[in-house]
Amino acid sequence: MKNWTRRGALMGVAAASLGACVNRVASTRSEIDARVDRALAELFQAVPGSQALSEQAKGILIMPRINEASLVYGAAYGEGALMIGGAKVDYYSMASASFGLQAGAQRYKHALFFMTQNALADFRVADGWEVGVDAEYAIPQRGGAITVTSGIFNKPVYALIYGQRGLIAGASVEGNKYSRIVR
Repeated sequence: MKNWTRRGALMGVAAASLGACVNRVASTRSEIDARVDRALAELFQAVPGSQALSEQAKGILIMPRINEASLVYGAAYGEGALMIGGAKVDYYSMASASFGLQAGAQRYKHALFFMTQNALADFRVADGWEVGVDAEYAIPQRGGAITVTSGIFNKPVYALIYGQRGLIAGASVEGNKYSRIVR
């Protein structure tokens, strides 16, 4: 039998965490639709200013359930729908990987607001789209509001993270990739 090293033990726990994170990857179209509808209603209720932001957006990607787990290595996965004019037009997955001093597990919701036609078109034609420097992130605290003024629309994409449950502590390098899925 091999001797276990600290590195080997950490890699094993990280692999188990990642497996638990993405244990049920594929959702049906009706499951995604129901989750998206509930997540959008929760967003409007929980985050003041989000409904006004959505009225200005050209499209909104709602990721209603993202599971994330990490122990040095981390991963997250979720599926959602792109809404244009209130209709669900495409389905997407979001996957991310991270590495760093981190440990924990959480579930959260994520919304991307595409404020320009160009940003929305770039997202829809990309073969795997990554959030870049043109996105502004907001993680509202309890009772926190998004200030919606004429100056807020200077970025082509806004990302909101809300409905967090669980905890991940630490610092890491991470990247998110969004890909179209067929449902």
